[in-house]
Amino acid sequence: MKRAGIDGELGRAAHLNHARPMKSHRQELWFEVPTRRAFLNITPQVEAELRASGIREGLCLVNAMHISASVFINDNETGLHADFEKWLEKLAPEKPHSQYAHNHGEDNADAHLKRTIMGREVVVAVTEGELDFGPWEQIFYGEFDGLRRKRVLVKIIGE
Repeated sequence: MKRAGIDGELGRAAHLNHARPMKSHRQELWFEVPTRRAFLNITPQVEAELRASGIREGLCLVNAMHISASVFINDNETGLHADFEKWLEKLAPEKPHSQYAHNHGEDNADAHLKRTIMGREVVVAVTEGELDFGPWEQIFYGEFDGLRRKRVLVKIIGE
């Protein structure tokens, strides 16, 4: 009698891994936003990295490599982006800078808080060589303390 369930699935997965070794692709995307805060749709750059990887099935991690920037998934709609800006500014207003204990010689405590709210990274499934999004989903880079060069890591693993 054939065993069903997790043991059977693990056995099949182990067999497939011997047939096709897992690949890995890593790339850094660099941004220098000319304003203090902005939201950039980085989906096209991530899709380009997926194509370059040659990976057809797997996972794609995209994460901000700076503590005052964010990567998140949402709708590419300018009104929504304006709502994010307004909402985040209510939750963690930039000024007065003196309201934050962190701001001794710095003025970016609000950016750290905004990043915490919006998140550090996203993971998207890769199916048949495409990012497996739901309707309207796009990947965004959120900058909360701009005017300098920062990076985002794209790491894709799979086969």
